Amino acid sequence: MPVRSKGANMGKARTLLLRLGIRSTLKGFHFLLYAMQLCLSDDMYLLSVYKHLYVDVAAHFGTTRDNVDHCIRTAISNCWYKGNRELFISIAGYELKQKPANGEFIDILYNYLCQKG
Repeated sequence: MPVRSKGANMGKARTLLLRLGIRSTLKGFHFLLYAMQLCLSDDMYLLSVYKHLYVDVAAHFGTTRDNVDHCIRTAISNCWYKGNRELFISIAGYELKQKPANGEFIDILYNYLCQKG
């Protein structure tokens, strides 16, 4: 049963990223998708995004945590400036006056997916 839930959550995460205007042609899309998978399996990643989450995402994709950070920031910028900002703000549940930092963006998506799970 947990395997089905996990797969369902990943499908929901993929759909959510696409609805937010983050295209699957961006590396950051794939990094975010895998980061969501890690966070949903262990929410302790949310407490140390740069030091632990990015390190594990980087190891999985054979890159550096700085590259993960950069590519996720680019994906967030695509959502904020070219994508569906209104959907993201409604998901957040509070007013966002500026583009969220990576950790805030990941936290908002994580909590949304947990509520919808």
